Amino acid sequence: MKRLTLFVALFLVLMVGILTSGIASAEQGRRYAVTITNITRGQVITPPVVISHDEEFHLFALGSPAIPQLATLAEDGVTAPLLAYVAALPTVLDTAVSSGPLMPGTSVTLEITTGGRFRYISAASMLASTNDAFFAIRNVRVDKEGGLVVDAEAYDAGSEANTESCAEIPGPPCGNAGVRHPDGAEGYVHVHAGIHGIGDLNPALFDWRNPVAEISIQPVR
Repeated sequence: MKRLTLFVALFLVLMVGILTSGIASAEQGRRYAVTITNITRGQVITPPVVISHDEEFHLFALGSPAIPQLATLAEDGVTAPLLAYVAALPTVLDTAVSSGPLMPGTSVTLEITTGGRFRYISAASMLASTNDAFFAIRNVRVDKEGGLVVDAEAYDAGSEANTESCAEIPGPPCGNAGVRHPDGAEGYVHVHAGIHGIGDLNPALFDWRNPVAEISIQPVR
């Protein structure tokens, strides 16, 4: 009788361990498809970056200076510094980046892993025909069962003055990457005020009214 009781106890412990392991594995390996659609009329969006992370991670804070890696993304669409920076953080689980830019009216889908405490998604990318504008979503909590659709507004990194001069803008019709105009920069991240026609950009084509991107986050079946 004692042997039978011991056998049953061991069996139950083993089954609980298997079930717990299976649940943990499933949670840690949950994949989501993040589809980003450029809904501006004339702004090209540089290759978007998507990040899965915990609730302690914050890509930026409104009213505070942008980290240098985000400023680089907002000024020239360069993703490598930001990807390297977040990859080293214990608050980040996974990253994904598009292989190319996103033209107006087009979409791109990136897959990213979530799980455990890493149930939040952020994304960002530059509006190429600006000095330092970028779209972003921040700390969007994903549902284990269903998906969601969120709008992304345009923000100003505050690291460069909004001269709207082709001499400092990488996107069309300018093509001048790597040139900065920091004098007169706001010094903090804020909601972008758009294109006003004070330089070389035609507001009829390059201005926008928020939001600038639609983002669908759906579990991969």
